[in-house]
Amino acid sequence: MYGSSIAIVIAAKNEEKYIEKCITSITEQNYPQELVKIIVCDGKSTDRTPDIVKAISGVSPNVELLINEREAAPFAFNLGIRHSNTNYLMILGAHAELKPNYLTDAISFLEAHPEISCLGGILDNVYENEASKAIGTAMSLPFGVGNAHFRTGAQEGFVDTVAFGIYKREIFEAIGVFDEELIRNQDDEFNYRLTKWGGKIYLLPALQSRYFVRASFKKLFRQYYQYGYWKVFVNKKHKIVTSVRQLFPPMFVLFLVSLPVMLLLGTWFLYFYLAILCLYLLIASWFAAKSANSFKNFSNIFLSFLCLHVGYGAGYLVGLYDVLLLGKSPVQNAKMKTLTR
Repeated sequence: MYGSSIAIVIAAKNEEKYIEKCITSITEQNYPQELVKIIVCDGKSTDRTPDIVKAISGVSPNVELLINEREAAPFAFNLGIRHSNTNYLMILGAHAELKPNYLTDAISFLEAHPEISCLGGILDNVYENEASKAIGTAMSLPFGVGNAHFRTGAQEGFVDTVAFGIYKREIFEAIGVFDEELIRNQDDEFNYRLTKWGGKIYLLPALQSRYFVRASFKKLFRQYYQYGYWKVFVNKKHKIVTSVRQLFPPMFVLFLVSLPVMLLLGTWFLYFYLAILCLYLLIASWFAAKSANSFKNFSNIFLSFLCLHVGYGAGYLVGLYDVLLLGKSPVQNAKMKTLTR
């Protein structure tokens, strides 16, 4: 097990609040540090992020800082991939911290199961305020994010995607690197190509990382709006809907804006509309109430559901119009290129 090397690629931009703890969680792993390479690809930060990384690299020689001139995440990932020659590669977010035995357990499991191409664990959310607590709770519930098992903590097994995946080196040689056209959804698209190629992605809940949840409903809405918009572009590139769960939010938003049509069609259609709307509100309220510890927390969780569903659905519908009907690329849309973190 201790003969396998791993490179951990971290895409960062203006992460002075989190980057040191993220790197420290790797340097303090109980896996031999001589087999671990930490590559921070900085997207031209304007804060102290590069200085912090340089200071750490002076103490830990396996930490390296690279400048991501193109700034976006897929360029950072590919920069790190091409700059390493390890047996395994891990893509890690700067907002995350690994539990001390993460690498030992992960590589041990991969070595014991050579049929697995990519391995991931679950996110243990860390909340910075009431808003982030509600957002994290909503994103850990099936009603909030569907069958995104790495968020919901579902049972161990094969899945279609994971967060912070650890990949075998040969995977990139077989199917290529991350799609640099995708400012969003690049990891989902890569994992789709991986499974289409015949690779297997495995979720091991024993692997846990702490993740600091965003604390803004506005940013959450914008993030999921972008996810929905870019998902259309991914579908167009592959000429297929890559997962069924992505269709529910746009269908919900279409339903919400159909009220004028229902009014024109008559009373019974209006009753049908109100019945479906009440059903959604009841289900959302039930999930929120089940997880809330106060009325304020309940309200915030409920609002988080709306940000997730309406944000993604609205972005998806606008993407259908722009990308499919008008033939535009998201790259041409400045708002879709600006990240929300």
